[in-house]
Amino acid sequence: MKIRFEVADGPVTEADAAPGERLLDVGQRVGMPLEGTCEGQMACATCHVIVSPEYFGLLPAVAEEEEDMLDLAPQAARTSRLSCQIVLEPACDGLTVRIP
Repeated sequence: MKIRFEVADGPVTEADAAPGERLLDVGQRVGMPLEGTCEGQMACATCHVIVSPEYFGLLPAVAEEEEDMLDLAPQAARTSRLSCQIVLEPACDGLTVRIP
C-alpha cells in the first residue's frame, strides 16, 4: 500500500508499506522527521502527525493515554495522532499525513 507524508517546506514523500507495519516505522524508513524518542511507549509526542480527515475515521479510536500525549504536542489538531500508535491496515492505502 502507499502512504504519503507531507512536511512543511518539502516535497510530498510517498512510501510503500505493508499491512501490520506501524506508521512511525514507515516514516523513519523513508527519512521523515519522526523521532519516536520513546520507541512507541506513548511517553512522548515526537512522532506526532496530522492525519488527513478522510482517513482519520478509518483508524482505531484514540486511547486516553494517546490523547494525554497529544495534549503536549505542538500544533496538535483535531485529527492528530501519534504515528507509533497507528498500525496500518489495507484500508489505509493512500493515507496522507502531515508532519507539523
